[in-house]
Amino acid sequence: MNFEFTEEQKMLRQTVRNFVDKEIMPYISEWDQKGEFPTSTMDQLADLGLMGVCIPEKYGGSGMDYNALAIVCEELERGDTAFRTAVSVHTGLSSMTLLQWGNEEQKQKYLVPQAKGKKIGAFGLTEPAAGSDVSSLQSTAVKDGDYYILNGQKTWISLCDVADYFIVFAYTDKSKKHHGISAFIVERDWEGFSSKAIKGKLGIRAGNTGELFFDNVKVPKENLLGKEGEGFKIAMSALDNGRFTVAAGAVGQIIACIEASVKYCHERDTFGKSIGKHQLVQQMLANMEAGLQMSRLLVYRAGELKNQGKRNTRETSLAKWQACDFANKAADDAVQIHGAYGFSNEYPVERYLRNSKAPVIYEGTREIHTVLQAEYVLGYREDKALNKMLPAWEGEKMGTV
Repeated sequence: MNFEFTEEQKMLRQTVRNFVDKEIMPYISEWDQKGEFPTSTMDQLADLGLMGVCIPEKYGGSGMDYNALAIVCEELERGDTAFRTAVSVHTGLSSMTLLQWGNEEQKQKYLVPQAKGKKIGAFGLTEPAAGSDVSSLQSTAVKDGDYYILNGQKTWISLCDVADYFIVFAYTDKSKKHHGISAFIVERDWEGFSSKAIKGKLGIRAGNTGELFFDNVKVPKENLLGKEGEGFKIAMSALDNGRFTVAAGAVGQIIACIEASVKYCHERDTFGKSIGKHQLVQQMLANMEAGLQMSRLLVYRAGELKNQGKRNTRETSLAKWQACDFANKAADDAVQIHGAYGFSNEYPVERYLRNSKAPVIYEGTREIHTVLQAEYVLGYREDKALNKMLPAWEGEKMGTV
C-alpha cells in the first residue's frame, strides 16, 4: 500500500496544471459566458498525449496507468468541467470501451486514431425517455442484410457536434428487454445522422452538449460492438470508466473551490480581521479539505483496481457518489465564503456551483448510487467478472493506493 505518486505521475500532473493555467484559466470566463467550446483545446490535449493517456502504446496511446487518467481529469476540472467532460467522454466512455469490447479490426480502425487524438469519440446512451432507466430507450437497429438500420434519438450527449465516432445503443430485440440492447460504432458522416446542441444549460456552458438523431442510418454489421444483446452489459461497464473520470474531476473541482476561497479569505477583511479568522468560515474550508482527501482516496483506490484488471463497479460508484456530493457542497460553501461577490461572475465560484450540479445527476444520480451501495451492503448485489474485462495495466506499477 503506497500512497505516494511516482515521479512520472507528478510530472504529468504538473504538465496538465501548467496547460490549464496557461490555456484555460485566462479564457474560461469568456467561453462560459458565450457558451463556446474551443475545439482547438482538443488538438492541444492531443499534442500533449492526453487524449489517450491510459490507452496502450500499441493502440496509439501514452501507455500510462488508469490513475494517470484520474490525474488528467482532476487537473482539467480545476480549470473547468467542460474540458474534463471532453476527456471523460472521449477516453473514459468511448476509447476505454473500445479497448475492452472491440475486436482487433475495430481497435485499429477506431481506437488508434482516437487514442492519438486525430479523431474524437463520444457515447450515445441517454434518450428523452431513458435516463437512469436504460431499458426504456426507444432507439432500434433492425438487421437488413449486411447492415443494421438505426433509428432513434439520443439527448444530453457530450461532444455531440464535435465527435467523429459515437458508441450508440439501440434495441435489436425489444422482446428480450435489456438483454435485447446492442451497441454500435456510428460515424458522423453517415447518411441519416445529425446532431443539435442544447442551449440554456445551468452549467458546463463552455461544453458542447446536445442531441443525436438517426434516420434510417445504415450501420455495417462489422460495426456491431460485442455481440447482439450485449449492449446493456457494455453500457454498464463503460459507465464504470466514465464514473471514475467524473469522480476524479470532482476532486479537481474541490481543489478549485479551496484555492479560490483561500485567496479571497486573504483579501477580504470583516469586523477588523481577515475573514479566514472567523471560525464558521474555517469550518467551511475544513469541510472542503476533508471532502478533498476522502474523495481522492476513493478515486485512486478505484483506479488501482482498474490497474489490476479487477471489477470495480462498487468502488467506482462510491467514489463517484461521494466525490460529486463533496464537490457540490464545496462549491456552495465557496459561494457563501465570497458573500455577495460569490453571486457575481467577477469571481469563478458561481461557475463552480453551476457546474457542480450536473455531475450529481449524470452517469448515475446520487439516488441511484445510494441504492447501489445499500444493495451491496445488504448482499442483494454482487459483481462478477465480465466475459471481457478492462485490460489490466501492462506497465510496471507506478503507484498504488
